[in-house]
Amino acid sequence: MINAPKRAPGRSRTVRDPVWQNIRLDPAAAGIVDTPEFQRLRRVKQLGFAHLVYPGAVHTRFLHALGVYHLTTRAIERLREGGDLDRLSAAARDAIPLVRLAALLHDVGHYAFSHAMEELGTEALPGHHEEVADRFLGAEPIHSVLSGVGSGSAAFIAELIQGTSNHPLQGLVAGSLDLDKIDYLRRDSLFCGVPYGAVDVERLLDALTVIHEDGSEHLEIGVTEKGVSALESLLFSKYEMFRNVYWHHGVRAATCTFRRLIERALAIGLLEQDELAGPTDQELLNLLAVRGTDRPEGERSSARENDGKDGLVRVLLGALVHRRLPKRALEIFGDALPTGIGEWISDRPDLVRELEERLACEWGLQPGAAMVDYPSYPGMLQLDLLLVRRDGRVQRLTPAGAEGIIDLPRLGRSLHHAARVFRVFTLERVAPKDPAPLLDLLEASPEQVQTRLEDDRPLY
Repeated sequence: MINAPKRAPGRSRTVRDPVWQNIRLDPAAAGIVDTPEFQRLRRVKQLGFAHLVYPGAVHTRFLHALGVYHLTTRAIERLREGGDLDRLSAAARDAIPLVRLAALLHDVGHYAFSHAMEELGTEALPGHHEEVADRFLGAEPIHSVLSGVGSGSAAFIAELIQGTSNHPLQGLVAGSLDLDKIDYLRRDSLFCGVPYGAVDVERLLDALTVIHEDGSEHLEIGVTEKGVSALESLLFSKYEMFRNVYWHHGVRAATCTFRRLIERALAIGLLEQDELAGPTDQELLNLLAVRGTDRPEGERSSARENDGKDGLVRVLLGALVHRRLPKRALEIFGDALPTGIGEWISDRPDLVRELEERLACEWGLQPGAAMVDYPSYPGMLQLDLLLVRRDGRVQRLTPAGAEGIIDLPRLGRSLHHAARVFRVFTLERVAPKDPAPLLDLLEASPEQVQTRLEDDRPLY
């Protein structure tokens, strides 16, 4: 455990927020907010390209981080009022101010356009945004601010952000009940202008407790049984937001375009992997615009040789900047797809790329002009959380469910499957395509898909 935090120099501050009204920052939090690393989040949109469909969705990671800090502060106060914090060791109680700062800093490492970048996969990126946060926490002046709070603060906060801390309040920052989810659902629905983010926040906060499983001495965040209905509201809000906002066809079209743009830029040398961590949304687009169209003669010549005049990069960049999004050539909704099919799409990007190139060729399109999309988030409706029953028994809500409370396995699989849609986008409009040939591929094993794609027989 780290040394007890010292009071940071400076003054507290109150920020007006459209979701939670007044957010009071303590001196340490106010000092962090003033650093360039945190101010950068003002220029990273919370929802990537959702503003191209929902014009109000221009809220930022900066606002979201303040909201999570606020909810964490409220949750800690509720736990203190209920006497739950008295169960913690003295060292764990001393570290509580750092739990609040971890909530504030949980997204400090986010890439430009947020989760759209992370769809590139781990091989293309320097690391997940929680891992990239280490770079920012170690940079000046934010490192000096954290050092003024207590020795070892940056390392302790990094563990909380990555979900690897053994602190009893770890679950408030990263876990099934991390308060990040509550804030983004309420905030995203507000700015998108949709009614889907209803979460019973007060009921859920009132139900929080600190408890341990039978046979274990490790304390962790749990909920009392009176909070089950609030948990259900959280799960259904997530489902509705994914189905109607996060996985809306226009948002997915823009996300696929961005993913293809970054993949192409990395492949031809317009960008290096390490350059992905740091730029804000507009900085990254400007960098691509300059390097892709206005580079001095001789600069990055290998990229020019590989891409002519970066034609595909310019087309993809223009599609995002001027909202000329790809069109749906094919769309299959979840109710028309057998459960459990197409999982190779997430696991075998090489097969997806082969399929995209085959479709582009057969449909008379330029290479790179067809994009397959089948988004997946299997943990969307799963929980791993302690539940205190009315008779005092403690049980864990897991993906295996809890009989008589919440049938999470069936509910989660069903809603996740219903929210997913298989689509093929094309940069040029083509006539709608028969889904039958691709249904056959989606039901096949990866080995069968590879064999079929190596066959010269056309898919269509």
